[in-house]
Amino acid sequence: MEKIEKIEKKIEKIKQELVLLDDLQPGTLSKQYNVCGKPNCRCKADPPQKHGPYNQLSFNRKGKSSTKYVKNYQVATVRKQLKNYTKMRKLVDCWIELSTELCMLKLEREKS
Repeated sequence: MEKIEKIEKKIEKIKQELVLLDDLQPGTLSKQYNVCGKPNCRCKADPPQKHGPYNQLSFNRKGKSSTKYVKNYQVATVRKQLKNYTKMRKLVDCWIELSTELCMLKLEREKS
């Protein structure tokens, strides 16, 4: 099988994997602890006992950073969405690498 055909088959496989991905969510999920504004609260004690933990999703989109609180029952879903997004990015990066190689091979073939 010709190298061009092999690359085209790999690209087709990537496209098929991309179609199968479910919801996508960029960002990271972390646990956050907060200090409130009440003067005699436990979060102001020595040592402080901060409020939390709270699940927080942080992400950048179109040059803007954003954070959202995630309820405990939503964590598994958000983790799956984050994993899907990471997989999508890897697949697209691989597609770009293969496509770049494919374009160069096709240009070389035109010379002949």
